[in-house]
Amino acid sequence: MNFDAFVNDIRTNGWNVFGAEVYEDGKLTCSYGDTNDNVHEIYSATKAVLSVTVDIAKEDVDFDIDKPVTYYLPKGRLDALPEEQRRTFDRLSVRRFLTMSVGDLPFRAEGNSFLDFALGVRITDPDAHVFNYSNISAYLVGVALAEALGTDLGKYIEEKLFVPLRIDKFEYDRCPEGYFYGASGMKLTVNELSRVGMLLYNKGIFEGKRILSEKYVEEATSIQQMNREGGYGYFLWKYRDGFSINGKWKQKCYILPERKLIVTYLSHIEDDSHDLLDSMEKNILGVTG
Repeated sequence: MNFDAFVNDIRTNGWNVFGAEVYEDGKLTCSYGDTNDNVHEIYSATKAVLSVTVDIAKEDVDFDIDKPVTYYLPKGRLDALPEEQRRTFDRLSVRRFLTMSVGDLPFRAEGNSFLDFALGVRITDPDAHVFNYSNISAYLVGVALAEALGTDLGKYIEEKLFVPLRIDKFEYDRCPEGYFYGASGMKLTVNELSRVGMLLYNKGIFEGKRILSEKYVEEATSIQQMNREGGYGYFLWKYRDGFSINGKWKQKCYILPERKLIVTYLSHIEDDSHDLLDSMEKNILGVTG
């Protein structure tokens, strides 16, 4: 590993990387930039926070991801749907949204009611399992979980996940109706995102305390829905011989248990280049191509 070469690439190329960390065998061994002081946008990495909360909630409520999402959504909203639309959503399990395998959903909801927008989308074939990356999928999982718990999901995450992970610098967004958004809008420090990665790396244990079930972690980090990127779990991406937490402008936490490595960085680079990833893989993982 040549972490200094990775940092040199960041500086030489002027990449807008706020901070980076490397953990080897569970220990922080390399650090660059602002990893602890300031929170930064993590965009879709927010979905990983929601994913782990799905399992945490099972301690407090019967939340079965194989039940239709409509089992948990507000009854009044469902009763207002046309019969055919209600029947369509009744065929879609929570698991389908966790794995982004519901076709036809736009990327994001719009308007004053994200829930009404989401439930109004026409799904041409609800039984077709196709990868379709959409913030609406995460949003609906979050609403369903909040309704099942009967409490504010943002506050629940603060208490049940952030406190045991010692995450105390954070921000998150809500939809216009006040639900925890779930798909994006969260800010964490680099180190705090690493802690989410460490929880998954340790199969649900953080600093000796079990927070997630090992079974859920295994499922969430395994390929549940194939895509062109190599596979998708429960709001987590397959990456090489491990998996990753991804945000849209190169917010990353790569978890590689077989290599005993975690690599986290938060940046804001609005392009489709792979230069930062290529440098990380070359200098930290020691791989090319």
